[in-house]
Amino acid sequence: MVYVRPKKHLGQHFLTDANIARKIAASVPCISSLPLLEIGPGKGILTEYLLHAFGENFYAVEIDPEAAVVLKERFPELGERLITGDFLSLSLEDLFPFQVGLAGNLPYNISSQIFFRLLDYYNKIPFMVCMVQKEVAERIASPGGDKDYGILSVLLQAHYSVEYLFTVGEHVFFPPPKVKSAVIRLMRKETLPDCDFWKLKNIVKAAFNQRRKMLRNSLSGYPELLQKFPGIAELRPENLSVEDFIILAQAL
Repeated sequence: MVYVRPKKHLGQHFLTDANIARKIAASVPCISSLPLLEIGPGKGILTEYLLHAFGENFYAVEIDPEAAVVLKERFPELGERLITGDFLSLSLEDLFPFQVGLAGNLPYNISSQIFFRLLDYYNKIPFMVCMVQKEVAERIASPGGDKDYGILSVLLQAHYSVEYLFTVGEHVFFPPPKVKSAVIRLMRKETLPDCDFWKLKNIVKAAFNQRRKMLRNSLSGYPELLQKFPGIAELRPENLSVEDFIILAQAL
């Protein structure tokens, strides 16, 4: 058996508690004929339960060659469904012509990038269950009105129903991280925003990139919005709901 060294540059903190792994796997919707892709299975503690639930519909992508060797030895039945590579550069269209669910213990250092990639493919990805840094989970699930509410909160909640499922302590990982983790579940909404995604994304980014400023300043590049909705000029971005941002995008 190859020893897998946790690599700091990959943000690896291997889950060691089988009970937590079972709990995460039980939170993943098992939809008939829908494949599941695990992101960063590491040494496979969660993989065991997901593979049992999804069988031949289970896939995994692992960037670490050492971990991939261990996974191939432990789960030979995966065959070519174990992909050695980077999820962020994976061609989901080629691998999954229709829909695919996502799950995984996400590396802390690229979790935001993974969520933005999820948004790029929201039409293809009906759900995601993942473990992330606790403050990231709180940010994504934030209802607004506070400092946790931001770009990912708005964009993800516009397209997915977000559930904060449970908190995970530091002691169930090797090496233990310096922060707590949390598991969240995102289920794509049946009714998606009736606006152009890129317009919505650009407005939200413009608003929160200068979050300490009033919207009259941060949205100065959209004078037509400030003219049409003068009431927002003296507000800050955290004062607008997800629906408010959608209305702004629809107005462009």
